[in-house]
Amino acid sequence: MHYKTGTDMSLFNTHRREIRAPASDVGQLIDTLAGPDDRLWPRTNWYPMAFDRGGLEVGGSGGHGPVGYRVRAVEPGRSVTFEFTGRPKGLRGHHQYLVQPLDDDRCVLWHLADIEAGWPLKLTWPLFWGPLHDALIEDSLSNAQNAVELGKQARSPWNLWVRVLRAAVRTRIRRAPKSSFRDGSPTSRSSDPIGRHEGLI
Repeated sequence: MHYKTGTDMSLFNTHRREIRAPASDVGQLIDTLAGPDDRLWPRTNWYPMAFDRGGLEVGGSGGHGPVGYRVRAVEPGRSVTFEFTGRPKGLRGHHQYLVQPLDDDRCVLWHLADIEAGWPLKLTWPLFWGPLHDALIEDSLSNAQNAVELGKQARSPWNLWVRVLRAAVRTRIRRAPKSSFRDGSPTSRSSDPIGRHEGLI
């Protein structure tokens, strides 16, 4: 991860996973994002990715849980780019999944996030949002590897700090009065999946 200082904090966050499968196979996983057969996003343990137009349609607005973004560009079988919409406060920029072929039977799956963090995100990213983001993305890369590599059981264990953060968020949501959640938002209690799955934050 690279930081630049200034009024806002600029950061470029990268994750990569070499996968022993053709790029076309991994590209098909990218295409399933936010759909009913999503095989890339780790929705078992994290908020699902969802958009108001269904799957990956350019202009679709949504995100996952408290993080908002819209679909900015789609190159089927190769990449998708999302533009952040300022939720949480101070979050601007974009993030992207991209598959890069190495040869006929190997490729690299990238997740790239180019972020301009204003207040208060530039304070909370290193301690809160960043560690959770990194854990989620590593889980998604493991999903990809397991989906296309025969017999593979890749795992991305969470470190202690990520486990502490997830536990703290679950406790805060359960203790918050129902009126503190905005109806219809991805964090409203009525639509929050935490009550149905202990692992989600």
